[in-house]
Amino acid sequence: MTISGVALLAICTLLGGLLGDLLGVALGVKANVGGVGIAMMFLIAARLWLVRHGILSHGLKTGVEFWGSFYIPIVVAMAAQQNVVAAAKGGPIVVIAGIGAVAVCFAMVALIGRFSGRVETMDEIEAREAEALAAPVPHFKSGRIG
Repeated sequence: MTISGVALLAICTLLGGLLGDLLGVALGVKANVGGVGIAMMFLIAARLWLVRHGILSHGLKTGVEFWGSFYIPIVVAMAAQQNVVAAAKGGPIVVIAGIGAVAVCFAMVALIGRFSGRVETMDEIEAREAEALAAPVPHFKSGRIG
């Protein structure tokens, strides 16, 4: 059921929000630090776990994909609520931390890409599936294939 995907997202969001608040307290910041990102990481991990164990139903997959597609707009909307101008006026450390975080993310993506090896692209997967669907279906006539 699609509702199961929404329930999974809700659980991940609650856990991410809780951990984001705890991280904010640990850092001495009166805000949620990375709660949405943590929640999405939980959602990705949960989806991968369900796939590996063969229990990802179509409805659950649909619910997770539906809400997962909203990730970028939600993050943009949440970032728009932050007072970036006031933070930047607080000193250059904010800009340095932002640039450093982006640089580390780019480096990690490159590193993961280098070590992951060859991965089949979506175009290749779709082409292979289309070939399999287009292959002639054998007809059985009196015990012979043909």
